[in-house]
Amino acid sequence: MDTLLLSRIQFGANISFHILFPTITIALGWVLLFFRFRFARTGAQQWMDAYMFWVKVFALSFALGVVSGITMSFQFGTNWPGFMETVGNVAGPLLAYEVLTAFFLEAVFLGIMLFGARRVPTWLHLTATFLVAFGTTMSAFWIIVLNSWMHTPQGYELRDGIVHATDWWAIIFNPSLPYRLTHMLLASGLTVAFLIAGVAAFRRLIGDRAKTTATQLRVGLGLAALLIPLQIVAGDMHGLNTLEHQPAKVAAMEANWDTGPNVPLVLFALPDEDTRSNRAEIAIPNGASLILTHRLDGIVPGLNDFVAEDGTVLHPPVAPVFYGFRIMVGTGFAMLALSWLGMILIWRRGVDHLPRPYLMAATAMTFSGWLATLSGWYVTEIGRQPWLVTGVLSTKQAVGDVAAPLVMTTLIAYLAVYALLLAAYIAVIFHLARRAAAGKTPAREEPRQAPVGAIPAE
Repeated sequence: MDTLLLSRIQFGANISFHILFPTITIALGWVLLFFRFRFARTGAQQWMDAYMFWVKVFALSFALGVVSGITMSFQFGTNWPGFMETVGNVAGPLLAYEVLTAFFLEAVFLGIMLFGARRVPTWLHLTATFLVAFGTTMSAFWIIVLNSWMHTPQGYELRDGIVHATDWWAIIFNPSLPYRLTHMLLASGLTVAFLIAGVAAFRRLIGDRAKTTATQLRVGLGLAALLIPLQIVAGDMHGLNTLEHQPAKVAAMEANWDTGPNVPLVLFALPDEDTRSNRAEIAIPNGASLILTHRLDGIVPGLNDFVAEDGTVLHPPVAPVFYGFRIMVGTGFAMLALSWLGMILIWRRGVDHLPRPYLMAATAMTFSGWLATLSGWYVTEIGRQPWLVTGVLSTKQAVGDVAAPLVMTTLIAYLAVYALLLAAYIAVIFHLARRAAAGKTPAREEPRQAPVGAIPAE
């Protein structure tokens, strides 16, 4: 493997590990605000118990997200110097805006949120929790702005091969931003919903019948049941936007080789780029045309349109995009089935009578949000190839002149560290769940109850 491929794999590994944690903190901050507000309004202890449990997970996720983000920023200089050299006039300010509007906000109020439940007035603790949640969302906004601009760049001009901003409004609100941002925020909400539901189901399985566990299970499944239909709609709109601006990516997602109408929806196939065809194909007639154009005879782009006369392939690798998209969609429909079934069972039987097989399935899907997010991210990023910034900068132009063995060595080191950290992270979450189920949460972590029906002054 050459330096280009190894550098791409290394950056993919780094961003895969990093994205796991913001995917949790973005939505978990708002769920924590909900828990804290419910306690302030009702005085019911299960809401504060839920807050005190999940704020630990938030702190751990936030720490790992920040540290892994630093590693990614280093790679811009070590592995991809051509990126900042060419588009730094756009990327630099956008990353700076994230620091100014998100990191500073989180840094100021994170300590109050984590440790101030008993030490500051309720209104201040609520405010701090809100501002930290808002900061995580602003951080996501600026990162998605940059990522979306790299997919659908506008508001710039090239001078001597260097990108210069001409319209910051057009840069920020580029054509794919609304769809990509909505899709990502909903993905974060679903990740947290299944994390909460899965851990609560696990606590039920090991004998925890506390009211707080039932509350968390109901909140997690309810949130998932609400968000997954919205995500399906948002995904459809995002797909239509991608069809307009990145047709080669859509062609790879569908493994469609020839442009034309009445294109079938390929459920499964073995895409073969050598023969430019699909083997072992299972498809629904006219399905792709219907989904992508909302017409049975709609025209869908084919991969053969993205091959230059000299044989140079100008479309992304087909197999990873094709399979990644199906993993994402399949996980989404599993989420839909589990969450809606759970809400029906709760409505008919109550939380205390959820069958053990269902609790086992919910536990198995604790981290299903990660699977959907990563597979969708791979579709998005691999589907942009061979471009780093569409039509402006290719990955080949941006990669640094680093010896392949050196990249391989650091890649192995990264993967080893990430595997250990990820295993430790998951182990800590389930350790906290066992502690909570056994009633070993220290008493000092339980603030006094708030008056029922009012937000107390202190």
